[in-house]
Amino acid sequence: MLYADGAARGNPGPAGAGALLLDDRGNVVAELTKFLGHATNNVAEYNGLVLGLEEALRRGIRDIDVRLDSLLVVEQMCGRWKIKHPRLQPLARHAGELLAKFPRHEIRHVPREENTRADALSNRAIDASGADAPTGGVAGAAGGAQARVAGDSPPAKSG
Repeated sequence: MLYADGAARGNPGPAGAGALLLDDRGNVVAELTKFLGHATNNVAEYNGLVLGLEEALRRGIRDIDVRLDSLLVVEQMCGRWKIKHPRLQPLARHAGELLAKFPRHEIRHVPREENTRADALSNRAIDASGADAPTGGVAGAAGGAQARVAGDSPPAKSG
């Protein structure tokens, strides 16, 4: 099971993506965060999906159930809504290509209350970047993803 989310403070503003990968018993396989720099919430949502799908493929997972609280992303990925925004089109195309690599996949909308762990991860990515620091500085580079597996120590800070 993959729960994915994205967050942008200011929309657009400092943005992060988060993904939570669980095994069949509900145990945490991976917690993923990625700071995106300055982006919209929808761009962040798609990045959360891509982040989780890439990790699932890297781990050799063959069947994936995806849960997102973004109705826009779910409806666009299922082909029911058009993808009009030019910044979302390549992200949606990439996410679709990744989904197609799973012999069996499902993507479903869930209420925000059922996606709080992925939401926390997406916000953690922003917090860890220092993007909301009072000085306005960004401590981390955009685009770097961090993964943590249950039982691992938190990722070491660089710099």
